[in-house]
Amino acid sequence: MQQSCSSSAKNLCRKLVQVRTRNSIQAAAKTRPLCDIFINHRGIDTKRTIAGLLHDHLFRLGLRPFLDSRNMKPGDRLFGKIKPAIGDCKLGVAIFSPNYCESYFCLQELALLMENKKRVIPIFCDVKPSQLQVMDYGIRSGEQLQMFKRALEEAKYTVGLTFDTSKGDWSEFLNSATEAVFKNLVELEAESANRRSTYILQGRE
Repeated sequence: MQQSCSSSAKNLCRKLVQVRTRNSIQAAAKTRPLCDIFINHRGIDTKRTIAGLLHDHLFRLGLRPFLDSRNMKPGDRLFGKIKPAIGDCKLGVAIFSPNYCESYFCLQELALLMENKKRVIPIFCDVKPSQLQVMDYGIRSGEQLQMFKRALEEAKYTVGLTFDTSKGDWSEFLNSATEAVFKNLVELEAESANRRSTYILQGRE
């Protein structure tokens, strides 16, 4: 299983490179984006496990994942780095965990991903979608609460992956998550190429 998943991810990686090569002229004219994949997660739950492992695996495969603990240094302002990363990224990976909804920053990042109309792959780690709820501790405005609730509901009703850290096969899960990332990136690159082609053709009419 592991060998098959790894082979599939490599094939998708080659396909992604081919799509990007076809668009290299247009891409060269643009500023290199900060990241390809923004990893939204609750640090105390997943930084040392799923989030960190997924970041390192994607990085080794030649992608540019963004994880705060890897991409930020002491002195950086949180949203001074995070907002541009979300704006530039092609894909978001939201890792939902038991303590996720207690974090303002997790929910804010998720809301920004949705507001920027980024495609998001949800990963439900040790938690069921039905268990995820935005809590009102009286410190958030009504507008913020509604924004967070909308973003969370949208993510909960998106097809994603589930993983039980105490019983699951880590290697198999990591390969499955990587394959899902590559599949979505290939689709997004193809859609982007089609839009550019349509725009060029329309401009010539």
